[in-house]
Order: sequence, then C-alpha cells, then structure tokens
Amino acid sequence: MRYDYPSLLQPSCWCAVLLLCACLALPVAQAQLVQQAVGGIAIDAEGVLAIPTQAEEQRLADVRQRAQAQAPADLCPWTDLRAVSLKQLEGQLAQFQATQQPLPEAVRYLAGLQRVQFVLVYPEQGDVVLAGPAEGWRLDRLGNVVGLTSGRPVLLLEDLMVALRTRTTDVLEPISCSIDPTPAGIQRLQAFSRKLSGPGQNVTQTLRQMETALGRQVISITGVPPTSHFARTLVAADFRMKRLAMGFEPAPVDAMPSFLTLLQASRGRAEVSPRWWLAPHYLPLARDAAGLAWELRGQGVQCLTEQDHLDRQGRRIGTNQASGAAQRWAHTFTDRYGDLCDQDSIFGQLRNAMDLAVVAALMDQERLLDQAGLALPALTHQQPLLQYPAPKSVASQASFVKRRGDYLVSTSGGVQLLPWEVARQS
Repeated sequence: MRYDYPSLLQPSCWCAVLLLCACLALPVAQAQLVQQAVGGIAIDAEGVLAIPTQAEEQRLADVRQRAQAQAPADLCPWTDLRAVSLKQLEGQLAQFQATQQPLPEAVRYLAGLQRVQFVLVYPEQGDVVLAGPAEGWRLDRLGNVVGLTSGRPVLLLEDLMVALRTRTTDVLEPISCSIDPTPAGIQRLQAFSRKLSGPGQNVTQTLRQMETALGRQVISITGVPPTSHFARTLVAADFRMKRLAMGFEPAPVDAMPSFLTLLQASRGRAEVSPRWWLAPHYLPLARDAAGLAWELRGQGVQCLTEQDHLDRQGRRIGTNQASGAAQRWAHTFTDRYGDLCDQDSIFGQLRNAMDLAVVAALMDQERLLDQAGLALPALTHQQPLLQYPAPKSVASQASFVKRRGDYLVSTSGGVQLLPWEVARQS
C-alpha cells in the first residue's frame, strides 16, 4: 500500500500538516468499513531463489508428505499444517455450479487456512496444494472471518480467485488502490494557506476551511476488480494505517506513537510531506531441488516511506528521501506488524492478500499447474465473483499538532501491490 501525504509548508509560523482521510461505509451485511487514502500498498513478488541445504530439502519433503496424508474430518481444532487441494476445490466449485447450490463455509473460507506457508505440487495426482496453519472460524467485532482461538483472518476463496485471475496479465499492471487529492484541490489549498499568517482564534474552523478548499479525493484501483473483496481489503488496510499514522485513533499495540506525535517531538525543520506504503517483506522463497515444494517465509508486509514535494500545479514529486520522523514511524510499523495482525484483522487480511498474490505469481512463473497437469476453469474464470459497490471519492479530514508555536498539517496516501517480483526470488 502506499500513502501519499502532501503537505503545505509556509515560512511563517503557521505550518499545517493537513491530514486528509477517507471515510466510506460499506453495506451493513459486510459489517466492514472500507476506506481509502492516497498512496498505498505494494506487493511485489521478488523472490530470491537459493540452493536448498540438505536439511531444508528434507524438511520440505516431510511437509509435502504430511500434507498429502492429511484429511481432517473436523476443521475446528488448531493445526500447524492443513492442506487445501486446488483440484478438490475446483471439483467442488463445478459441483455447486451445476446444482446452483450456495457454497458451504468450508469452501468459502478455504478450510480455515490462515496463511499460505507452503505450495506443494503432486504431478502423480494432478494436484497443487496450499498448506499452512488453520483452525475453525468465527466472525470478529468488525464482521471479518477469523480463527476461533487466534483471531487471525482466514483466507477467502474470493481473494484466491482474484489472485489467480490477475496472475497472467500481459502487461504487469500493479495491484493498487489510491486516494488522491485532485491537482485543482491542492492548488486551492495552497492558495488558502498562503493567506494565513496563523490559525486565528479558532484552529478547528481553520482546519475545516482547509478541508473544504481541498475538496473530495478521487479513489483509483488498478490490477484487480474495484468491486472485489480483494480491492476492499487494500483500501481498508490503507485507510487504517493512515489513521494510526496521523493519530486519529491510538494504535492497538503498545509503544507505537503516531507520526504526528513523533513529528511534534522532533527537532529541526518540519518536513511534513511523507508518503507511506506497505510492501512485501518476505525472506527468499525456499524450494526443493525438483521445484515441487515451495515455502513462503517472513512476516509478509513492511512499511516504506518517502518525502514528497508539491509544485504550484498541485502535482506530487518524489524526492527519494525520507524524513526522520516518518522513517521512524515506518520502522515501528514494520517491527510491530505481527502484533498489529493479532489485534486488528484488517492487517491480517492484507497479509493474506499478499500471500495469495505471491502464490499466484509463483504458480504462473514456475508453471506449477502445467507440472501437475491441472486445469482450474472454475477458479480462474467460470465461478462468478461477489461484487460490492466500488467507492469513487472520499471527503477530507484534518488533524494537526502544535510544535514550538507552529501548527503542522498533512495529507495522505494509498496502496500498491506488485506480486510478480517476489516470486522471482527463491
């Protein structure tokens, strides 16, 4: 995901970091708030391929054997390795398509799988298997489907189908979501800010006027259907990260102050136009010598940042540099991402989406379906996707901090995913 935070810096003591937040409500049936911002999430599938050691080779062989033999009758208990057969999943989809029956939860939630840790190929059985930790499922307070005991989101059939359907794009279009102020809105905001010598008697009123000057922000989604659950996950995670950065709500984990708090305590010039985005953070993919067993390693997600500059035409220009406060916040977010996943299911959902995007890219790059002799017409194009209203624009919301007499205000960012790069490193 990528967040863009253009800001307005004036030489006077009124130096506003206008935070522009998006708030979009989804249908009540989804019980989920989908919101977007500028910038984003980037999933690239740059995998590093390394020669496996003898111990790694044996471990992957053992996992492949365990997954092949596993056929749990009860999906509720926790297990560190549950196998989901793409061949069987394809057959179940075809069966329910023929009878026009609704899909059972075990199919929709991929047997409670919580991460794809292994991708296993069985040419003799014509199958490709996804395997990882799993347990039964429930709805959390946000309406997300999560594990019974872990509270971590389960993988969804909908997201798997989207990932498989975007893996063979002729032009490798990034998977992205972004909420951007319009250039005209930025120009209006710059003009308004230049007239200010200070916030006046009513700071809140001034911030509302700045929000009005900026106007609504445009939401754009690329690489995946904007009406898909996958796209909504990108948007919601992007929005949530921005709210934590700008201090609209406290982080659900300890020792994670907001960016504005760090900025308030910093010294020197306030460089307040950071852009944050979430990108893949995997270790090199592990594989066996035959290329039949693959392992995704690492926490999956990291936060990156860069300083932007706004010209008078309202265009953002990257600087390839990052401010100290923004960099510290990005490092903290990355370091605490596992804890965030345990406390906020949207970050776990984002990691699941990244896992699936990387897996789909890996399957395409290594031609794993061809190795298995497996066709997946239902998964890749026949089974219809659920559709949700695609948001088009969002209103702006402002936040600020006061530092040594200066008022700091900023704007924000979006999501970008490039799964094809990760799959190349193993």
